[in-house]
Amino acid sequence: MSHLHILGIGGTFMAGVAVLARQAGYRVTGQDGPLYPPMSEVLAEAGVEVHTGYETLRHADEATQVIIGNALSRGNPAVETVLDRGLTYDSGPAWLARHILPGRWVIAVAGTHGKTTTASLVAWLLESAGLEPGFLIGGVPENFAAPARLGRAPFFVVEADEYDTAFFDKRSKFVHFGPRTLVLNNLEFDHADIFADLAAIERQFQHLLRTVPGTGGVMVNGEDAALARVLTAGCWSDTLRFGASEDCDIRLQADRDGWQLDGRHFSPPLPGRHNAMNTAAALLAARHAGLAMADAVPALDGFKGVRRRLQSRGIAAGVEVLDDFAHHPTAVAATLEALAPNVRPGRLIAVLEPRSNSMRQGVHRQHLSDALAAADEAFMLAPPALDWDLAAALAPLGERGHCTTDLADLCDQVVATARAGDRVVVMSNGGFGGLHERLLDALASRASTAAESGR
Repeated sequence: MSHLHILGIGGTFMAGVAVLARQAGYRVTGQDGPLYPPMSEVLAEAGVEVHTGYETLRHADEATQVIIGNALSRGNPAVETVLDRGLTYDSGPAWLARHILPGRWVIAVAGTHGKTTTASLVAWLLESAGLEPGFLIGGVPENFAAPARLGRAPFFVVEADEYDTAFFDKRSKFVHFGPRTLVLNNLEFDHADIFADLAAIERQFQHLLRTVPGTGGVMVNGEDAALARVLTAGCWSDTLRFGASEDCDIRLQADRDGWQLDGRHFSPPLPGRHNAMNTAAALLAARHAGLAMADAVPALDGFKGVRRRLQSRGIAAGVEVLDDFAHHPTAVAATLEALAPNVRPGRLIAVLEPRSNSMRQGVHRQHLSDALAAADEAFMLAPPALDWDLAAALAPLGERGHCTTDLADLCDQVVATARAGDRVVVMSNGGFGGLHERLLDALASRASTAAESGR
């Protein structure tokens, strides 16, 4: 039995690779820092042995191949051992392309926002039609048991990330996948740690378009100026532009009970205009793969969402705590717009952790107050060694904006502010120190204390 040892196995993509390798018959082990749900749960359920830390390279003598995640770089002790000993190694995207994707009809979903939801929707639409697609998604779709599976040929859905592949391959991950159907959701500046500017990211998307065959198809957000520039630089495949603009090939329009796509009514399974766009992209991608729109639209009702995408974590003391992956100002604004008070009564309390490299560097700090404007109260946790003024960035919010450097203090402030009927949406691309459960526990304790004192 071939043995893969994965460095950086706790990342969403690498955990998916581990699941696929296990299903393909490999023995799989891995190393990473401390893991947190949902990927810690995914790996445990797949029976993957995971070691914490990189001080030594585990399984160096028996592993057939080492897969190195893009979070690791030169100087990492485990990476240095791989190189010193001349062990066989590869990146996760390249391994996927060599061992899983050959012969498959790859449906790739790319863009700054909405990749996980859209890819999950595509997989579910194909699943509902009995096609049993394979997939690798950077999250856990609630309709499936894991973020990845081999499935049955021909279809394989992949969330196509623009982040770099590995320390030895600085191309974007998605250039490895060779999609026949490609979705381009949107494109903004992000990942400031590896891209100098938006033009650098556009160049990677141009490379992606070069990998789509002439007989393939590209479904593209026709409202996005950056994607328009990408297409202008060269596209050799059939292109379908969708959106609200009159010059789009397929029109998306709001109607009284939901939305219309090319004149056909549908109801997105998640709220907000951005999710209407995600749903439209998924319907068009599924149609390109051969699934009639008349069959796909009814299947939307069965979509259960994605863990950490507007996921309700519970209600305590009449306060609902939701979990969302939003970590870019555009995504934060879209999440809050979807939860705005005009959709449902009660106040909306936003809690944001600026954890991504771009956010920590302050690249988007001038957009933070606008992104949080729809919240009745907005709280942020300032990470250690932040070299820009978070309080100043929130100043335009006035008394609605709050920041602290201490997680326990943040929890206390939110609990003191929240009241029955409110929704607290916690936004981070990490575990946020278990804040969701802390809030629910503290709110339940407050309610219990109030009940005791009222007797």
